[in-house]
Amino acid sequence: MPYRAPVKDIRFILDHVVGFAEVAATPRFSSATPDLTEAILAEAGRISTDVLAPLNRAGDLNPARLENGAVVSSPGYAEGYRAIAEGGWVGMAASPEHGGMGLPIALALSVDEMMSGACLALQLKPLLSKGQIEALEHHGSDALKALYLPKLTSGEWSGTMNLTEPHAGTDVGSLRSKAVPKGDGTYAVSGQKIFITWGDSDLVSNVCHLVLARLPDGVPGTKGISLFMVPKFLPDAAGNPGARNSLRVVSLEHKLGIHGSPTCVMQFEDATGWLVGEPHNGMAAMFTMMNNARLSVAAQGVGVAEAALQHALAYAEGRRQGVTPVSQDGAIIEHADVRRMLAAMRAEVFAARSIALSCAVAIDMATATGAADWKARAAFLTPIAKAHCTDIACEVAHQGVQVHGGMGFIEETGAAQFLRDARILPIYEGTNGIQAMDLVGRKMADGGEVAFRLIDEVQRGAEAARAKLPDLAGDVWAAAEALREATEALVAMGLNDRFAGAVAYLRAFARVLGGQAHLKAALADAGREALARVMIRRLLPEHGALLAQVREGAAGLYEVGPDDLAA
Repeated sequence: MPYRAPVKDIRFILDHVVGFAEVAATPRFSSATPDLTEAILAEAGRISTDVLAPLNRAGDLNPARLENGAVVSSPGYAEGYRAIAEGGWVGMAASPEHGGMGLPIALALSVDEMMSGACLALQLKPLLSKGQIEALEHHGSDALKALYLPKLTSGEWSGTMNLTEPHAGTDVGSLRSKAVPKGDGTYAVSGQKIFITWGDSDLVSNVCHLVLARLPDGVPGTKGISLFMVPKFLPDAAGNPGARNSLRVVSLEHKLGIHGSPTCVMQFEDATGWLVGEPHNGMAAMFTMMNNARLSVAAQGVGVAEAALQHALAYAEGRRQGVTPVSQDGAIIEHADVRRMLAAMRAEVFAARSIALSCAVAIDMATATGAADWKARAAFLTPIAKAHCTDIACEVAHQGVQVHGGMGFIEETGAAQFLRDARILPIYEGTNGIQAMDLVGRKMADGGEVAFRLIDEVQRGAEAARAKLPDLAGDVWAAAEALREATEALVAMGLNDRFAGAVAYLRAFARVLGGQAHLKAALADAGREALARVMIRRLLPEHGALLAQVREGAAGLYEVGPDDLAA
C-alpha cells in the first residue's frame, strides 16, 4: 500500500488536543490562520504522498554510495529534494529576515512527520539543515548569518552536525579534534568524525559542517570545546562555492536501515573554519541544534510508525486466511489478535503524535510569550517526546512485521524496512536512556515542579470529563495520581537511584500523557471513543508496573555482578 500522509489526523490533534489555536492567537504567529494551516498541511501531504513516498523503497534497495571520494545519492532523491527545497519547506520555521516563513514549530513538525513517513532517509537531509539554521540564528555572527542562512534556508546548501569521534560517543568531552587560529579570523580544524548523516551530497552545491573541536587553550572536558563552521567549499567574495576545503569523506557506514541516507566518516585536515559563538562555549551552541533535532527525531518516529501501520493495515485487509466468529471472508483483520495489534498500533501512533505536537506547541508559546512556564514545559516534554515517540516507532514497526506473519520477514513485502529504518531513532541525538536520565536529573532539578503541574493538568481534564466518559476519565485520573505519588518518591531519591528507574518513569509519564490525549479526542469526537478505550483500558495500565520499577532504585541492579551476567 502506498503511504498516505495523515493530514486529517494531524489537523484534528492541532485543533482538539494540543491547543494550537492558542499559538495562532499570539501576535508572533498570527499568520498561522486556519486557512493557511489547512493549505500548508494539504500541500505537504501531497508532496509526501505523491513525490517522496515512491522514493522510500528505491533508496532502501539502491543505497547512497561513495565514488571517487564523492557521494552519489539514491535514484530519484535529487527530484525529491528539489521538491522540498523549492517548496520552501526547509525554512518553514526560520526567520523571515533570511528567507524563512517564520511559522510555528508545530506546523513545521507536522510537515517533518509526513515527510519522514514518506521517506525517512531523504527527510534527514533537510532536518539537519533546520537544526543548523536555528544554531546560527542564536549563536552565529552577523557575517555568518548573512552568508549562510539564506543558502541554508532556501535549501541551496545543506547542513550537518559533527560531534561523535571513533573513541568518543556520548562522552563528547573526550574529543580529540583541534582548531588552531590562523591569524586572519579563521581556524585550521583537524580531526575525524563518525556517524555524520548526509556528510556529503550531490543534491546541493555546498555542504556546511558544524564541527566541535578544541582550541589550544581549551580546558579538558566539555567546557573547553568550541564550535566551527567548516564548509565543503570555501565561499568566494560573492558568497558562492569556491575552492575545495581540506576535508573529505573517508567512507560510508554500512547500516541496518536508512540506506538512502549517506552516513559518513569525515576527515578534516587543517580545514578552514569560522568560530560559531564564543570560544570554549561550543556545547551551548551545538545543544541548540541538538534540541531542535531531538523533537524532529520524535516526529520521525511518529512518521515511520504511521507508515508501518498503514502498510500492515493494508496487508491485514487483503490477506485471506481462515474464518473468525465475526466474519467468514477470511481477512486476517477479523482475527482478534490481529485486530488487537492494529488497534494498539493506531492508539500508540495517535498518542505519540499528540505528545510530540504538545511539545512543539509549548516551544511556540515560549517563543511567542517568553514566559518561563512555557519554556520549562517545553524543556520537560522534549526528552519524553524524543524517547517515547522513537520507542513507539520501533514497537509499531515490530508489530507491523508480526501482522504480516512469515511474509513480514521477507524483504520483498517491505514490512521489514520500517523496522530497520526506525531502529536508529532511539539512538539519534542522545540515546533514549540519556533522554530519560535528563528527564529525572536536570529537568527535575526544580523538585518536580513542572512534572506536578502537568499531572495537575491531566487530573483537571479528567475531572471535567467524568460527566461524559466516567470510566475512562476515572482511569486517567487514577493513573495521574499514581504518577504523582511516584514523582514524589523519585525527587526524594539520590541521582543514581533516579537513573535506575529513569526509562520506566519516562515511559509511565508518556502513558499518562497518551491517556490524556485520547480522552480529549473522545470528548471532542464520539467516533474516537473506541480508540480511546484501547489506549486507556489496554495500554495505560502498563503505568503501574513501570512505576513499581521506579521505586526500586539502583541497589538491586548492582547486586547482579559480572559473574551473574556471564553465560
